Amino acid sequence: MMPAQQTLRILALVLALLSSAAMAQDDPWPSQTVRLIAPSGPGGNPDVMARLLADKLNGRFGQAFIVENVPGAGGIVAAKLVAKARPDGHVLMFGDSGNMAINPLINPNLGYDPIKDFAPITALVSLPTILSANPNVPAATLDEFIALAKKEPGKMSYGSAGAGSIHHLTMAIFAERAGIELLHVPYRGGSAMVHGLLTGEIEVGWSGIPNVMELIAAGKLRGYCVSVLHRSPSTPAIPTCDELGQKRFDVATVMGLQAPAGTPPQIITRLQDEVATIMREPAMAARMQQLGMVMEENGMANYAAFIQRDIDRYAEIVKKLDLQITK
Repeated sequence: MMPAQQTLRILALVLALLSSAAMAQDDPWPSQTVRLIAPSGPGGNPDVMARLLADKLNGRFGQAFIVENVPGAGGIVAAKLVAKARPDGHVLMFGDSGNMAINPLINPNLGYDPIKDFAPITALVSLPTILSANPNVPAATLDEFIALAKKEPGKMSYGSAGAGSIHHLTMAIFAERAGIELLHVPYRGGSAMVHGLLTGEIEVGWSGIPNVMELIAAGKLRGYCVSVLHRSPSTPAIPTCDELGQKRFDVATVMGLQAPAGTPPQIITRLQDEVATIMREPAMAARMQQLGMVMEENGMANYAAFIQRDIDRYAEIVKKLDLQITK
């Protein structure tokens, strides 16, 4: 038989372990401010989405949810930051098809793995873009723009939110289909790219609808076409590329919420439930439609599988166009 003293030691150890486990389970989350990382400057799509959700989340968990803008390199800077963050639910990211699907395909030196380094929480919205131009470009229509670009191959410049961003890939696909050659000028985020359009530093660029819809309405920019197959309710006067002869042109980024890999599943589940409730609120749905954002209901159930399908979808395009970035 085991000596009584040894039995008591073992019993004390078991009780200590059980107590520690109970305390860990009861450890409140969030216990401090939650940082919502937006891989864009102020006004970019991730920033807009982050601020809309932060406003709602602040009243549900007893801690502040603050938006932190981390633009640069088509979302790579932000993704690296979050991938290396402590997996305790206090650092989250609004990643999109650019940094979660496209960057891994075109840049072998990312410094993060979109599947291994993140815990997907939920898909949020898909984001069409508008081919926008500085009004001084002597092309009033899409056909005139294509004709002008063909006349001067490689001379006209277009901007993007960074090499590997959805804006970059969208123009690469469009240019290949239209048979034109343009000069790529990458910026540190979509807002910076729009500023380049306004100042005439670049001539054209694909931009998220929230960034340009008021500028187009005011005549400060020209909108040629929308990148998906249906006109946006927020810019109904702008036709789709498909309507204007670029048949079946349909490219949009998908934005979702991620945490660092290893984040406790109970935190992931709480966030999934709360965010799903928020996104289905009538006022939120109306705001999404106003901004040209389409809710991704199908991606909410299994966001991890959705990301993998997104990677597979873009892999063929990247291979066909031989898009590679090694720096």
